[in-house]
Amino acid sequence: MGIENMNVGKSKRVRVALSAFAIGALGAGVVIAAPWSAPSTSTEASIELVSTATCYDMVSIAIGGRNDTPREGVKWLTTPDGQRLPAAMSGDYSSDWIDQVVRAPNNGNVVPDSYAAVYVEYPANMASYDSAVQTGVTNSQTIMKSITASCPKTRFAIVGYSEGADVARRTAMEIGNQTVPADGKYGIIDPSQVVGVVILADAGRVAGEGPFPGADNPFGNPDGFDTKYQNGSTAVSGQGALPGTSGGFGALDGRVASFCSEGDLTCAMPKNTSLLHLAANVGRQVNADALEKEQLTPATGADLALALGRIAVNAFNDIASQPNWMQSDETFLDVLIKVSEPTYKPGAATTPVAAKVDGEQEPIETGQMIDLVYLPQKIFREITGFLSSNQNTIPVVMNDPYGLTLGPGSGHHFDYWRDADAANGKPLTSAQYAAAWLTELLEEANRGEPVETKEVQEKAGRAAVQTIVAPVTTSATPTPTSTTTTTTPATSTPVVTTTVPVPVAPAPAVEAPAPAPAITTPECTIPVEGETPVEGAPPICVTTTATDTAVAPETVVPTTTAVPTP
Repeated sequence: MGIENMNVGKSKRVRVALSAFAIGALGAGVVIAAPWSAPSTSTEASIELVSTATCYDMVSIAIGGRNDTPREGVKWLTTPDGQRLPAAMSGDYSSDWIDQVVRAPNNGNVVPDSYAAVYVEYPANMASYDSAVQTGVTNSQTIMKSITASCPKTRFAIVGYSEGADVARRTAMEIGNQTVPADGKYGIIDPSQVVGVVILADAGRVAGEGPFPGADNPFGNPDGFDTKYQNGSTAVSGQGALPGTSGGFGALDGRVASFCSEGDLTCAMPKNTSLLHLAANVGRQVNADALEKEQLTPATGADLALALGRIAVNAFNDIASQPNWMQSDETFLDVLIKVSEPTYKPGAATTPVAAKVDGEQEPIETGQMIDLVYLPQKIFREITGFLSSNQNTIPVVMNDPYGLTLGPGSGHHFDYWRDADAANGKPLTSAQYAAAWLTELLEEANRGEPVETKEVQEKAGRAAVQTIVAPVTTSATPTPTSTTTTTTPATSTPVVTTTVPVPVAPAPAVEAPAPAPAITTPECTIPVEGETPVEGAPPICVTTTATDTAVAPETVVPTTTAVPTP
């Protein structure tokens, strides 16, 4: 993958640290897409086409990291009518990283030619980070929609690493959080078609979150896969370097594996590092590729100044749109972070928190000059807020964040292929675990097993509850008594009904029907809280007696008449 491209010397890192973009480059801005990969194809290769008309039980959508994407010269995937798609089959493009995950299912106990992996073409650079990522999201969705149009039963897995992890997260979030349209046709694809999502180095990871967000066992395994990833339930410290990209996966909850290694600042940025968060946001709006390669030049300096100026103007405009901002708890640094998000939309004013003066609420009306009485309070909040939100900024910067995350041979951004720890209950690396999971998903697709999504399970549970609580009407049927029997009162243990021995020839056992209870409509009880009704199970009923006093539960008495053997 060309790790040697990242082997910059210590002196260069010092020069970067002295530049205006130092914190972003060291803290998070360049880190999020750092792995460089030399494409394994030649631009002189003849372009061939592979049609989506070939259907598979399952297709993995693979998104590589920085520079790890198909380029001109590969065999491009096309629609059945020959329209070129932004993707290449895994057999026509190779990634030193993601191949270990997406090619593994073909080695399992699966039906031949029932699986394929395609690599998504997108800019995969830092020249304009968010634009590159959004292009990757759009292309990923286009590929899945095109395949679904030809093969509506195909299932998908989405796999992304580094910058591609951000693409995978956003793609999965958009699919999982679609609203169900009136006609039942989703704008992208039906979320039930996505059976698994693998995110390696998740920049949108939420602090305290386990590897399997939304799953029943968020620290152990995704729903439906019995193999445990690890023992224990301790979360990796910190959070993703791009918290603005975080969010729930909606209908895909429980089918997501978000892996993060301790020390990988991409996904484990310590809390209280607001300046690094701001630098990361700035890095998403400048040509970080040129800044990293050329350092500060007139061109890169102008690019950086333009981004900083735009952020400053948005910050002052945001404050001006809030007449009571001086009374609020929001600091100027908070505003800078908010407006530096590439997705920021002007006009989204923060709800101010009114300060108290002499115990009275005194909000300042729009257009009124700000009373200087609020200035000391605001300055105090600015200072304390800045200090508290940056307690870990200096320690991170002083601890060689580049080497910690991207150092050749030791950087934690590459741990996912070497993080097995069998002695502590983690027998597989993250990449191996993801490969095993995708293989199991393919085997399920081969067997035609339905995708048991949480939505389907909840719907089945509600239907079962309705069946149980619905009244059941029966009619009393007289039961003839052909044999004199002796019964004992109902107890908690089975009671055997016997007859007086008669010396006759052997005969097969005869069942004598028991007297029917006098009650014609049994009352059905609702299942005990915490238990999930089984779809298709008969109603659970308890026969009660017409008495005002509590009675012990009755046990049904078997009525089989035992015939003695001679």
